[in-house]
Amino acid sequence: MSVPGDGRLGARLAHGVVRRVVLRARARQGFSRVRTSFWPLLQAAAAAGIAYVLAGWLLGHEQPFFAAIAAWACLGFSFERDLRKIAEVALGVTFGVGVGDVVVRIIGSGWWQLSTVLVVAALLARFVDRGAVLAAQAGTQAIVVVGLPSLTGGPLGRAGDALMGGAVALAIALLTPGDPRRTVRRLGTTATTALAIVVEQTAAAARVGDADALEAALVRARAADPALQEWLDRVRHANDQARVSVNRVHRDELQRLENQAVLVDRAMRSIRVLVRRAPVGVDGAPPPERAVLADLLSRFAAGTRELASAVERGVDPAAARHTLTGLARDADPREAAEHWGIQSLVLLLRSPVVDLLEATGVGAADARATLRDL
Repeated sequence: MSVPGDGRLGARLAHGVVRRVVLRARARQGFSRVRTSFWPLLQAAAAAGIAYVLAGWLLGHEQPFFAAIAAWACLGFSFERDLRKIAEVALGVTFGVGVGDVVVRIIGSGWWQLSTVLVVAALLARFVDRGAVLAAQAGTQAIVVVGLPSLTGGPLGRAGDALMGGAVALAIALLTPGDPRRTVRRLGTTATTALAIVVEQTAAAARVGDADALEAALVRARAADPALQEWLDRVRHANDQARVSVNRVHRDELQRLENQAVLVDRAMRSIRVLVRRAPVGVDGAPPPERAVLADLLSRFAAGTRELASAVERGVDPAAARHTLTGLARDADPREAAEHWGIQSLVLLLRSPVVDLLEATGVGAADARATLRDL
């Protein structure tokens, strides 16, 4: 026989256990954030101090605190630093401070002056550039200037301080960038694995002639678009930044990753065409011929996973190249099947095979040459 208090006691104990688990998880997450942000934060703090000293020394200002504000706002807490965003923040701070200084000198300070300078600074920033960061920083810093009119540094002196802080932040970002390959490799692994999963699902569905499963594979293929696009965007951005920073030593790998991103995206587009045609292609085909198609698709998926592994580790995708080369030689629709539907699907498979062969480092002409002539 249970005692009524036992249930309440058990509930309190369970609640306490859950709370401790949640607190420990939050503590681990907090320590992880601190560990990840420590060095970027230290750099941003150093940049703020350096900008303050340089503005005081070079510009002769007694309290150039806008130099420190600009440097701190530009760098943030992460090594994933976008030079364009840093430049936008630097220009936004400088722009807002400059407009605020002008307005304060002409019409003074107060609530309506604050609203006026906010509108003027934001509209001018939108006119200068499409970046939302520029307008946001321009408005914010204009508010600070109008709200603190006594902190002057001569005509447009505070704008000079802000420009100094932005320049210091850009210099530090250029000289001490994070290694972009880690993020780009991770995104590439995710996107390439997504292609492999789509093909594996298609192979399993084609083997049994399951039209619903083929439709599900097509949905998954379409859902992979954001991952592919993010990989392509990030690697292109990293490649552009490497041209003007010390990361130029990584440009060969970044260029290879950009080429791979383009080719994997192209392969996914071709696979989507294949999957869309698959329900008609496998309809009425004999099981042995469906199995041949499924085997070819499975080999393609295996080669894709080997490519994903190579992208993740930053090594030569020799294993993927070997697998895909053998697949290219066997992707002959006339020998694969007699059913016209299976032949058409094998024919569609040839194009993404060539794309992935190029992604493994095979030249375009050599990749096409691996295919048997039709």
